[in-house]
Amino acid sequence: MAIQRSVVAVPARLASSRLPEKVLADIGGKPMIQRVLERCAQAAGPAAVVLCTDSSRLQQLAQGWGFPVLMTAESCSSGSERIASVADQLVALAWDEQADAWDSAQRAHRLLSTAVINVQGDQPFLDPAVVTAMVEEFGRREPVPAVVTPIYRLTANTIHNPAVVKTLVAHDGRALYFSRSAIPHVRDVDPADWHRHAPYWGHVGMYGFRADVLAQWGQLPASPLEDLERLEQLRLIEAGHTIATFSVEGTSLSVDTPEQLEEARRMART
Repeated sequence: MAIQRSVVAVPARLASSRLPEKVLADIGGKPMIQRVLERCAQAAGPAAVVLCTDSSRLQQLAQGWGFPVLMTAESCSSGSERIASVADQLVALAWDEQADAWDSAQRAHRLLSTAVINVQGDQPFLDPAVVTAMVEEFGRREPVPAVVTPIYRLTANTIHNPAVVKTLVAHDGRALYFSRSAIPHVRDVDPADWHRHAPYWGHVGMYGFRADVLAQWGQLPASPLEDLERLEQLRLIEAGHTIATFSVEGTSLSVDTPEQLEEARRMART
């Protein structure tokens, strides 16, 4: 079934362990989360940009900026789990309908024909064109993929940085694995020269979910790989779902540390 509607979901919380309340950090005169929401709103295609949060403070701010908000449980352990917990409401916003008015057949149809674009709340300079491209990827692929995500070519000085998530890609563009380690390992070659022997791809950190796949997040089996790498997309791969990739130029800064926050503030001043 073809994708007919799309919606952007931005999961956010205040209780960040590495950088508490980072989504409210001032960057060039605006809170980071406001920048993210406003950039998402510039994308072509999605019917709405929705904040998904457990914070009433963030709820009030986002509504004041003109964005709809869906409240989620504090117990959500990842951004994907957070938006999955309100998947039906997100789809209803995409169709401008009430989810509680659907019968089972209508719900199934809406989930199969809607894409939910997951954008993290710590990417203040994300390119709206990438969000647009994610929606277009669902429209041009047959069969419609379960998940779509953008990747970018890594430079030699980044492939061994564990803060940069790497993607191992098959010939047809499927993501075989995601890791904080450099993959593939090039045997009998100095790691400093691995980039001369294989292409290395980084993960932008945004996902487009077919809504029926997102709605099943809570039924996915526990993933030891996800726990080891602290990468939520490994739960999908370990459960047998296919993640399709497409390449983009460059990446979007994710703010996870005080150093990255200062970098973001410098970028806002230029």
